[in-house]
Amino acid sequence: MSEDVLHPIIPGAKLDGDWFDSRIPTNVEAGEGSVIDSTFCFKHYFATGLVGLRVGRNVTIWRTSLAAEKNGIIEIGDHCYIANASLVCSSRITIGSYVMIAGGVTIADSDFHPLGPAARVADSIALSPIGDRSRRPAIETRPVVIEDDVWIGYNATILKGVRIGAGAVVAPGAVVIRDVESGTLVGGNPARLLDEPQS
Repeated sequence: MSEDVLHPIIPGAKLDGDWFDSRIPTNVEAGEGSVIDSTFCFKHYFATGLVGLRVGRNVTIWRTSLAAEKNGIIEIGDHCYIANASLVCSSRITIGSYVMIAGGVTIADSDFHPLGPAARVADSIALSPIGDRSRRPAIETRPVVIEDDVWIGYNATILKGVRIGAGAVVAPGAVVIRDVESGTLVGGNPARLLDEPQS
């Protein structure tokens, strides 16, 4: 069977011919016409809420990591195409409708480790094989919001707390650390305004 076969996103379903032996999590909601290539997309999906992933209509999720922590919620609107990207969610990632996300893109709503040197050491100890994960220092999270009609190019990175306005374009390789205005083109590291996209 071709590895490019896409399957309807049905909570609890085992995908026919899937190379990864798992099921779609039961706390997923998906609209009509939404498809996924493999349950491997959920390998690091640990969301335990009533809904951890909400997908609109006619969405394609292909070779994408949907990594949600226990309290994480990922929301994706209608008519989106997400290919070979990584959504890393501790609290909330919201993606609007008609959004295109290219390969190698990472979207993260947290640093997932503390930034201060002493806190990083404490975190490393807590995460070690002999550590106590309940003793991890607090880690800042800030939701990411990507509005409608956004295009995010290859290998771009969207970091915590960022809002990307409707119709914006993020150039390949950009590292976005602050909000992006609607209808603009940003690129670089850190991302800055490049030009207005042509309509």
